[in-house]
Formats: sequence, C-alpha cells, structure tokens
Amino acid sequence: MSLRRVVVTGIGALTPIGSNANDYWDGLKNGVSGAARITRFDPEKFRTQFACEVKNFNAEDHFDRKEARKMDPFTQYALVVADEAIQDSKLDLNAIDHDRAGVIWGSGIGGLWTFQEEVKSYANNDNTPRFNPFFIPKMIADISAGYISIKYSFRGPNFVTVSACASATNALIDAMNYIRLGHMDIAISGGSEAAVTEAGIGGFNAMKALSERNDSPQTASRPFDKDRDGFVLGEGAAALILEEYEHAKARGAKIYAELIGGGMSADAYHITAPHPEGLGATNVMKNALRDANIKPEEVDYINVHGTSTPLGDVSETLAIKKIFGEHAYKLNISSTKSMTGHLLGAAGAIEAVACVKAKENSLVPPTINHFTDDDQLDNKLNLTFNKAQERNIRVALSNTFGFGGHNTSIIFRKLEE
Repeated sequence: MSLRRVVVTGIGALTPIGSNANDYWDGLKNGVSGAARITRFDPEKFRTQFACEVKNFNAEDHFDRKEARKMDPFTQYALVVADEAIQDSKLDLNAIDHDRAGVIWGSGIGGLWTFQEEVKSYANNDNTPRFNPFFIPKMIADISAGYISIKYSFRGPNFVTVSACASATNALIDAMNYIRLGHMDIAISGGSEAAVTEAGIGGFNAMKALSERNDSPQTASRPFDKDRDGFVLGEGAAALILEEYEHAKARGAKIYAELIGGGMSADAYHITAPHPEGLGATNVMKNALRDANIKPEEVDYINVHGTSTPLGDVSETLAIKKIFGEHAYKLNISSTKSMTGHLLGAAGAIEAVACVKAKENSLVPPTINHFTDDDQLDNKLNLTFNKAQERNIRVALSNTFGFGGHNTSIIFRKLEE
C-alpha cells in the first residue's frame, strides 16, 4: 500500500532559552545558555546546584488557580505548547473531523514533582496516609495527552510513549505512522518534562550523570569538548502539529516541512551506557534513512543527541561516520543541548522544532561551550562550534537516545510539491 505524506503545520515550544517557538529559535541562533543556579529549591547540599529551568513561568497566566493545582508542571507545559502549536497551525477546530484527530505525546518521567511532594508530605505526617485525590491523575505520564485531547475534543488515537530520553521522538514517529496508515489526519505530538526537583537532581547525581561544574553553570553543557563532565538537566516542552499533506493543502495551511521518515533501534547492551562502538546509533540512523527512502548524501544537518557525556558523544560520532562515510565531513552537526540542557523525554520534541526552524531560516544552530578539542573525536567533523552557520538545509535528521538502550531518529525535508 502507498503511505500518505505527513507535514508539519504548527509548532510550539517552552524551553529554558525561550518561552515560545520564536524566542526559543532566537536563543538557539544566538548561542544562549539556559543554565543557572536552581531556583525551585535550595540546591546547596547537592553535588550539582544548577539546571536549565524554564524561566518566569507562572501557571496562573495560563490556567485558573483551581485548575492549575490539578496538574503537575509537566502537564501544564504540555498544554501551553499544544495551544501555541494549534494557534500557529490556524486549524479551524469547528471544521475538522475530531474523530480523526489524535494526541500522541512523550514523557520519560511524568509527574515527578507531584510524586516527590506527596511522598514527602506522607513521611512528614507520621506516615498517616492522607493523599491528595489528584495525586495519581497528576503523576501518571499519560495524563498529559489526556488533558490535551479533552481540551480540543480530539477523539482519535491518544497515548503517551515512554522510552526515557527517546520518548518524544518515539511519539512523533508513532504519530507520523498513524497518519501515514490512514488512522487519523491530524495529530498533536511532542513531549514535556519537569524533572528539575530534589529527586531528579539527586537521582541523576547518584548515577554520576550530571555535570558538577557549579562554578560555571553556563559553560557546563559542553558536548564534544575534552573536559565535558556530564549533562545539564533541563525542563520544558514542545509540540508539533502533524497533518496529512492533502488535508493540509486543502485548507491552505502553512507547511514548515515534511516528516519523511523515522527509525528505532535498541543497543541491547547496558541499562545506561551506550554501545561503545555506536551500534544502536548506527542502526537507528540506517533505519530512518531506509524509512525515508533517501540516501545518506542527501542529509545536510544532524541535530545530534550530544548530551555532553564522556561516552555518549564518542559513540554517536562513530555511528555518524559509519553511516555517512566521507559525506560525514560535509554535514553540519550540532548539539542544541549545549544551550537548553537535556530535557529527557521532551528532548526530541524541542530538537525537532530546532530542525524545522533551522530549515526554515537556512541557519544551523551552534554547539556552544567548545574550548578544547578531544583526541577521541574526529576533529574534521563540522560540529558547528560556538557560532551558528548559514546553510541551505533541505534535509535534517534528529537523533535521541535513552537509558535502556532506546534509540530514535527522525528526518525532516523541505516540502517538494
């Protein structure tokens, strides 16, 4: 059977460097770091005392107080970016078939803040089991998609994917395929995360996953730099409106890009460490290119997973060289996590928006905070260090990998009529 085409007709973003998609893009192209000392709790006793928090977010600017109290921040973020994407798409909600519109979302952790606060309250109350009746609905990861579908009366497929840091990209791939196969015409897809909490920072510190560069938070996320010492935890969300091409064309929609393929794979190696030779990363990019039916030489830009960990950055570049061969040296490659930090399950969503905006503006966002070359890396690769570079981007690929060995890649292309 022939697959239907899928296009992006709306975007929304809430990130540590911009509270909407345009401000986020301005932060990316100007190389702005979102890292600073944590404000949500006193981090003094933690080994890592900084993160990339969403700035100046007040839930009551978006929801009434009673409604806001029923939602964990990760759900609040999801609703805010979904609304921005819907507005951007100019969808006439009175004219669409709501039975053929769905919500497929991603979150790696879900309501961590809610879980933490409820357990603390229980422990501080002589273990008397008094829990908020909204505890479970606030905490569960799937509630984000549920809220979005309720708000817009989207009655098609509705669920949340959980694959650690690959979650949002998994959601985008699922949404793309449901549209391709004719199960729906429109999807709100993306991801949200709000894990900058005592439990989040403490847990990742215990794993030795986070940078501990407390003296210089803004330069702590330094993918591909010799002195990288772990990732910087971020939070936020992004949404994309995915739409069947003929449906979008019939209503005269602005089309940002075509989503032409996605790949998935597993390292099957270790619960947290990547395969040292980049086997899973190699396979996932191979699978994405096959699904998109394009050759490696057609790719112009890769937004890499690039978290700033000693092992991960090496294995990903090895995989790129295996897949792209000599063309690897003609690519622009960058890690926008150097600016936003790592949004865990929402990373793939904000990085998909980065790819769409990069293509739209013919500009590759930089990998900031590069100071010292790493001899373990091939320094002939163009990792777009420290400054954005102009480039006509026809095809962009985005990688996201997660604990458990989950790997995902998606590919966007400039629309060809």
